[in-house]
Amino acid sequence: MRRSIATVSLSGTLRQKLEAIAAARFDGIELFEPDFISFTGSARELRQQAADLGLGIDLYQPFRDFEGMPDDLFRRSLDRAERKFDVMQELGCPLMLVCSNTSPASLGDAERAAAQLHELAERASRRNLRIGYEALAWGKWVNLYEQAWNIVQKADHPHLGLILDSFHTLSLRDDPMGIADIPGERIFFVQMADAPLLAMDVIQWARHHRNFPGQGQLDVATFFEQALLAGYQGNLSLEIFNDVFRETPNRRTALDAMRSLLFLESECKNRLMARTQAASGEASAATRALQRLELATPPAAQPLGGFSFIEFGVDEATGQALASTFTALGFEHTGRHRSKAVDLYCQGDIQFVINTQPGSEARQRFDELGPSVCAMGLVAPDPLQAANRAAALLSARHVSPLGPNELQLPAIISPGGAVVHFVHAGSTLDADFVAPVPRAPVPALGGLTHVDHMALALAHDQLDTWTLFAQSILGLSAGESLELADPFGLVRSCALSNAQRSLRMVLNVSKSQRTRTAQQVRATGRSGGGVHHIALATQDIFATVQTLQAQGVKWLPISPNYYEDLLARLDLDESLVRRMQALNIVADVSPGGGRFLHAYTEPFADRFFFEVVQREGGYDGYGAVNAAVRMAAQENAHQRAGAGP
Repeated sequence: MRRSIATVSLSGTLRQKLEAIAAARFDGIELFEPDFISFTGSARELRQQAADLGLGIDLYQPFRDFEGMPDDLFRRSLDRAERKFDVMQELGCPLMLVCSNTSPASLGDAERAAAQLHELAERASRRNLRIGYEALAWGKWVNLYEQAWNIVQKADHPHLGLILDSFHTLSLRDDPMGIADIPGERIFFVQMADAPLLAMDVIQWARHHRNFPGQGQLDVATFFEQALLAGYQGNLSLEIFNDVFRETPNRRTALDAMRSLLFLESECKNRLMARTQAASGEASAATRALQRLELATPPAAQPLGGFSFIEFGVDEATGQALASTFTALGFEHTGRHRSKAVDLYCQGDIQFVINTQPGSEARQRFDELGPSVCAMGLVAPDPLQAANRAAALLSARHVSPLGPNELQLPAIISPGGAVVHFVHAGSTLDADFVAPVPRAPVPALGGLTHVDHMALALAHDQLDTWTLFAQSILGLSAGESLELADPFGLVRSCALSNAQRSLRMVLNVSKSQRTRTAQQVRATGRSGGGVHHIALATQDIFATVQTLQAQGVKWLPISPNYYEDLLARLDLDESLVRRMQALNIVADVSPGGGRFLHAYTEPFADRFFFEVVQREGGYDGYGAVNAAVRMAAQENAHQRAGAGP
């Protein structure tokens, strides 16, 4: 199955787009007509450039407002089509996309539309070209794929077939299950696009907010699975209109694009394999569909089990300050690395690593970004297979320099450059450290038990990249996307987690350049962001905060007005609220009776902070209702420190 992408999906000139698409190892392109119109060379020159890069020009698009028109306009459109056929032959492009009519002049006559498409296909056949008819979600008369298919059947021409687009179907909540009943040879092309669920006009949604499979919330896997079950054997292609992609470096976008198709194929492979165990008829269709997928699909996704360790890259002075912070938080210094300037701090199931090794990648990251998380370990049933899957989905492998008898952990590079190691469940880092304390496990001296979640602050053009990485490689699922109020703008926040909720991540972006989130992103330069805060779980937040406060932890002061509002807003006992107020603890509740208590430390080196959290009664959120209070409190503290707005 050929993989292709529409040139409209990337930023840059047409030549730059082709180079990025070829570098990501696509087979072909959909040539978006405006890209060709602005191209300075001839069609034959473009064909040669694409061929030199190993790319075919598989689809020319779009041809608009053709079918169902009055006779005079129809004749003019035939002349227009002949000119496009001239271009297509020079391009070596075999297929033209005709989208359903949106013109006010069009007539709602399916017979007329079919007859006119038959005539267009007949003219195309004389040049050995084909026509694909697509239902636009906002087509005047035809906006569903079944309507388009009915017209294609009426037209009854071998050079006319159907083009399916996941966005046009799923954005209208049309049922894709009927696709499997369409003869696969009559489906000429399949375009894939995901999107976040947004309440807006479908045209605006389509032209500004589509994204790659694995970055949105549409059921694109079911859509593509139905095309495979129909017997489709053509291109698996991407057509994405996205404002952020139009400004994002196109090499990164093209890499995300290919990763999304590989992820989609692997998801469909899993579904089809399950179907092969079903009734014979369904199993037979699924088996044939599996044969049409690439054989070299990524290894199966693994259920990751949470954070094994988090590593911080710092210099010596900052490392001493961070060590003092960890000690105040109740962590115990359990070992020094055998061959490097690296120290291990533990509490409960939490392992924090401070890396001050001169000349190391961690030190280089510190020199570029300041104090930051440079690596993390994630628990995996089979670490090597987890790394192999990530590599198959186009993540770069990472190999750390090793001394004698030191651990070798399979690892990859995440977006932004931090290293992700995959670690066996129950593994510790003791083997790499001198005279480690016997692990049974280390007592939770501050009452902290495990990492609840990690939050990242990202540049706005990194959000889709990280969402795809988290879903395709880490196996996380996206939750609700929220907008949070910072004193200087809005912050968009998206949470992702595994099914067991043992691994949680929160992605934050802000278009405003004055929010604390955006300021942190700017401080990280080319990496496009980094860890914003780390939430640590406890079973008794009052005892933990009180103990850690006595050990020197400084908690973010919360306005007294918050607690007066809390009494009015939530059904909480006043004595409980006053205890919270005394310790700067905030709260959220869920409809089912769950409760979330949490408190924030003051930021470390103006880069990241720690949050202590207690979940009760199945609470599954992140206390987003308190984010505005937290961000205002952080800004107030920042100004009191004399840093200014």
